Amino acid sequence: MLHPYSRRQFLQTSSLLVAGAMVTSSFISKKYQPNLSFSSLGCPDWTFTQIVDFAAQHGYTGLELRGILREMDLTKVKEFATEQSRKETLQLMKDKGLRFVDLGSSATLHFAEGPERVKNLDEGKRFIDLAQQLDCPFVRAFPNIIPKGQDKAATIDLITKGLLELAEHAKGSKVSILLESHGDLVKISDLELVMKTARHPNAGLIWDVVNMWSITREAPAEAYKVLKPYIRHTHIKDAKVFAGAEPKYVLLGQGNVPIFEAIGALAKGGYQGYYSFEWEKLWHPELGDPALALADYAKVMKAHFA
Repeated sequence: MLHPYSRRQFLQTSSLLVAGAMVTSSFISKKYQPNLSFSSLGCPDWTFTQIVDFAAQHGYTGLELRGILREMDLTKVKEFATEQSRKETLQLMKDKGLRFVDLGSSATLHFAEGPERVKNLDEGKRFIDLAQQLDCPFVRAFPNIIPKGQDKAATIDLITKGLLELAEHAKGSKVSILLESHGDLVKISDLELVMKTARHPNAGLIWDVVNMWSITREAPAEAYKVLKPYIRHTHIKDAKVFAGAEPKYVLLGQGNVPIFEAIGALAKGGYQGYYSFEWEKLWHPELGDPALALADYAKVMKAHFA
């Protein structure tokens, strides 16, 4: 028989253990909540107000901007063109529970020294400046191709130097320039080489799974394992991919891309960034109604993590 004091002590200790177990169980069972955004590339004929209203109505918390009403230079879009318009735009976003998560510039980094390279780097810098004014953490840049007749190592060096130049422009701000896995720079080893060489606090990577897998067939789990230190943002989409043909984009879960392997790797790895849906309606007019596709993505992603 327990001594009265020992018995009280035992009961108190047991209660604390039970409470602790309940807290631990609650913590473990708490569902992973993915941050969802979509790119305005998917709704090229919607006004900014239509985009914001739709995002709020369908449970998105972020917006990725890639042109508004087919104007790809965001610095020329009326909602961002003046200090007053930016202030009003940010207030609208706040009222709708949204934030800007990435500005998709067209800055391309493979060009050799000359006017074309200067023009592209200047665009990247303008977008970085705009991102600072919009409290947006990321700006996208393209690597992009290995031109015929241009040495691959030399081209990768140009891409790396361009990324570093843009990162230096962003230095001291809360904005980072992100290189998208795109064009000819989609192999794990090539992306790792660039990101390791261009290591900078204001530089990172956008992981576009389809862009990589449709060409290399490298497993997304392996890509994530290697590229995890650099991934700040993602482009999520699905496609039917067959040898010798261009990817045919479809709704999430209806293609043969191992997209959920990538999503699972991100979630298990503790990824806290955005899963940004890229419905490439602007480049592929044959794609279906943006309203249906964007609503479906939010529904499928929420069901996947339910």
